[in-house]
Amino acid sequence: MFPIGQVKRILSHPNGLTLFRVAASPIIVVLLLFPSRLTTFLAALFFSAAAITDFLDGFFARQKGLVSNFGKVMDPIADKVLVSTSFIMLTALGWIPAWMVCIIIGREISVTGLRNIIAQRCQDLSASSLGKYKTGFQIAAIIPLTLHFPYFGIDFHAIGILFLWVALLLTIWSGADYFIRFRSLLRA
Repeated sequence: MFPIGQVKRILSHPNGLTLFRVAASPIIVVLLLFPSRLTTFLAALFFSAAAITDFLDGFFARQKGLVSNFGKVMDPIADKVLVSTSFIMLTALGWIPAWMVCIIIGREISVTGLRNIIAQRCQDLSASSLGKYKTGFQIAAIIPLTLHFPYFGIDFHAIGILFLWVALLLTIWSGADYFIRFRSLLRA
């Protein structure tokens, strides 16, 4: 086992937080392979902790001057791995429609491709505010969808589906925005 001090140091370093998101993904998959009130609650807890690291890694990188090429590349990949694996597992369980997940993941892959093309031209196609809202609603959808079961009389699945519809609309809108911005950058 790792000493507590070493774990704290890893989890306070931006790249450690990014890698935590990647490491959390298979844990969430395994927990959702055996859906029960306990395993779905733990999966939602792991997902929530991993989602919080998405904010913290950028915050620590800027605050401590630890922005790195590794972080610039791995941060969006870690986000996509976490979100995509969670959505795929929720689809496999039959808790969300596959067509919605196909659109969401297809958009993520397409935008990543656009960013790579633009990066090769030494230009930047940073996340827009639409993209950030999209991510927020995807996270807001995945947490209650992963909980799935009602707790305290609250239908978390229905709440998750509502957020998923908003996330889908923002996914399409922000994807179209990226393609428009991409076209403008290519013309410049």
